[in-house]
Amino acid sequence: MEPINLMGRKALVVGIANEKSLAAAVARHLRAAGADLAFTYRSERTRPHVEPFAKEIGAEFCMACDIADPKQMKKLFKRLKKRWNGIDIIFHAIGAAPKEDLKGKLINCSAAGFTQAMDTSVFSFIRLARMSEPMMSNGGSLLTLTFYGADRVVDHYNVMGPAKAALQTSVQYLAHELGPNGIRVNAISAGPVKTRASSGIVHFDKLIHEVETKAPLRRTIEADEVGRAALFLLSDYASGITGEIMHVDAGHHIAGMIFDDD
Repeated sequence: MEPINLMGRKALVVGIANEKSLAAAVARHLRAAGADLAFTYRSERTRPHVEPFAKEIGAEFCMACDIADPKQMKKLFKRLKKRWNGIDIIFHAIGAAPKEDLKGKLINCSAAGFTQAMDTSVFSFIRLARMSEPMMSNGGSLLTLTFYGADRVVDHYNVMGPAKAALQTSVQYLAHELGPNGIRVNAISAGPVKTRASSGIVHFDKLIHEVETKAPLRRTIEADEVGRAALFLLSDYASGITGEIMHVDAGHHIAGMIFDDD
């Protein structure tokens, strides 16, 4: 038996919404492997959904932090430096756009909404990488979440499609730039899972049906499947992998024009 061991590793999980979110599934697997955890959530409104989970899982600390706000980011990393000598793992699970820009067509997206989607979903990851790099003197690993809508058109995903596409390209550029320092940067393209975040996608049930019908495994995925894939990518088992977009979607990304047999 060759279990993944993260004892002594320091992991920051950014963007937990509640105990059922994909970020929470990742946190559970990191903790089970022995990693020390710190959590952030976006606003005080989210606190009641996150703090009980943080206590349950044994996170060292949990704080509100809008990582699109440079001042809040500085406060977060000041606290991290006081608590930890360094950091080994960053998991980024943040993506958002104004509701009105999600509901409409991309062609009607406002400039402000587009900018907000890019800042929240993409530049937040770049900012996180920039601020964590000095604390990764012994190397490290960064991981973020993307979605099929970055590569193919998904009805009603709208402005988040270009945002996730930009995130995926940013993963590759960051992997190139941080690689000489032993820092790996990857992403998981997760299939649709019923979470608080996915509730904002119009006709999400139709998307679930699409995956169940066309994915090679003929099913959707579970949050724990994303958690296990993240554990692998964030561990030494993936020490030779960087700049990768790993699909955890029951194979849906390979499905083309599939016709039922007559």
